[in-house]
Amino acid sequence: MKFTDSPVIELPVGNAVLSLQQDNGSMHVGTSVWPCSLVLVKFVDRWAPHTTTTANNPYAHLLDFRGKRAVELGTGCGVAGMGLYLLGLTDLVLTDIGPVMPALKRNLKVNKPVLRKNLKHTILYWNNPHQISSLNPPFDFVIATDVVYIEETVAPLVSAMETLLADDGVVLLGYQVRSPEAHKLFWELCDQVFDVEEVPHDHLHPEYAYEETHVYLLRKKKKER
Repeated sequence: MKFTDSPVIELPVGNAVLSLQQDNGSMHVGTSVWPCSLVLVKFVDRWAPHTTTTANNPYAHLLDFRGKRAVELGTGCGVAGMGLYLLGLTDLVLTDIGPVMPALKRNLKVNKPVLRKNLKHTILYWNNPHQISSLNPPFDFVIATDVVYIEETVAPLVSAMETLLADDGVVLLGYQVRSPEAHKLFWELCDQVFDVEEVPHDHLHPEYAYEETHVYLLRKKKKER
């Protein structure tokens, strides 16, 4: 499923359907539903332990969200965070910059009947150490989709991921190249602090994947003693 101008996107997740409102005409990219968020959610939906037998599921342990804490960076309309919460996360914090908060709050309100609770959400600028520490890290999962597109924000993003993630945690990253310069720098910095695993393309949900989209699993490199 690629980028669409539709003002409302319906996304089936587990036994529920998320209704996602977007505004492609605003001045902020966070008010649009970008495709990698859909791709990540449907990848997890495909392999979540309750949807397939453990014996045939290479992600059964990874995607067992029970009792796990997560934070999403660059939440935007809330697609990835809300979707993964429906798939079992125990605790979740959604974060983005101030101007995007009205769009996020609108979608949280619309989807409260299926979420069944008010999810935590807060303003976070990746270069603000006080805001990062106030989230009470570390987290079992850091979620991020379609967040690498401005070169100047790459270093703060990677630093925030590293700070927020537990030593045995995983970054769930939905990714598409948006800027060659940002792309190059992002992976140079990631290679310094993370071990990177790309999910094979045929493991993505066949109805929510296309050639340009990728899902990566990032784990902190083991520190030498």
